[in-house]
Amino acid sequence: MPLAECTTLRLGGPPARFLRATTAAELVDAVRAADATGDPVLLLGGGSNLVVADAGFPGAAIQVGTTGRRVDPLGDGLVQFTVEAGEDWDSVVADAVSQGLGGLECLSGIPGQVGATPVQNVGAYGVEVSQVLTSVDLLDRATGRVNQVPAEALGLAYRTSVLKGTDRAVVLRARFALTSGGQSAPIRYGELARVLGVEQGDRVPADAARKAVLELRRGKGMVLDAADHDTWSAGSFFTNPLLDETTLGGVLIRIAERLGDDVPVPTYPATPGHRKLSAAWLIERAGFAKGHRGPGGRVALSGKHTLALTNRGGAATEDLLDLAREVRDGVRGAFGVELHPEPVMVGCSL
Repeated sequence: MPLAECTTLRLGGPPARFLRATTAAELVDAVRAADATGDPVLLLGGGSNLVVADAGFPGAAIQVGTTGRRVDPLGDGLVQFTVEAGEDWDSVVADAVSQGLGGLECLSGIPGQVGATPVQNVGAYGVEVSQVLTSVDLLDRATGRVNQVPAEALGLAYRTSVLKGTDRAVVLRARFALTSGGQSAPIRYGELARVLGVEQGDRVPADAARKAVLELRRGKGMVLDAADHDTWSAGSFFTNPLLDETTLGGVLIRIAERLGDDVPVPTYPATPGHRKLSAAWLIERAGFAKGHRGPGGRVALSGKHTLALTNRGGAATEDLLDLAREVRDGVRGAFGVELHPEPVMVGCSL
């Protein structure tokens, strides 16, 4: 079976072996067995953050199909929401909101499974998983043991963690601390606050925040729809660049030289001593419009959002990578900023 059938980009060749684990015990056994024989392992969740080579994968592709959710009171208006790694992320968010639990609503509409969220430190609309994650259960592949690991030991940062880019551990389940009472987390993202008609920092009913986020994501082609090729993507293909103050100053000079001194440049707070630039803004100002086509017209930037690279039908992974290289090189040439891919590359690279 080609891995194109298991990814939202609908790209990728076949694995040497394919199996599906429906319980945590099956998942642990499957990974241990592959490790014992020295087979490479590719863990498949929703496939929403994977770019798989046309040649496929020379090992065991293990699809995580584990399910289960549990809510336990923690006191002081908090609950612990424990979720198995194979659960669909947006279904989990919807369930939390329906139970009157706040904290996940701004992460609505993100494709993929729960197990991937701490690896990537998934975030959107002013909220990151790191803000609510308390711990994960990990299979340590070096020792074969299952350990509960606190969130603070995961090195969670902007779209990354110590788990990203390594195959040393497998997420089996995650625990989140959420608030009871039906209110959202404070609304931090300006666009979302405007849609909701509130000030940044205000709270709203969690279901209202979820509805607003879903509408915003649909408008950008970021909610999966099999009939809409703008959603045949891996979501945001490039991360927003984080620049220190010195580097940012040089970039702002180049932007002014190219676009004029009076062009406002959106920047956002990030880690201490750094600011975040909008990758989508840079891509558009470098000359790549929504719908920009790649080789043969088989791939393109989304017609709704320049940060998504999409399969228009009949594409190969190399087509997508060629388009990604064109965009990356164009932004670097225009502004001196290096864009880095957000999806996990399997058997391929830029």
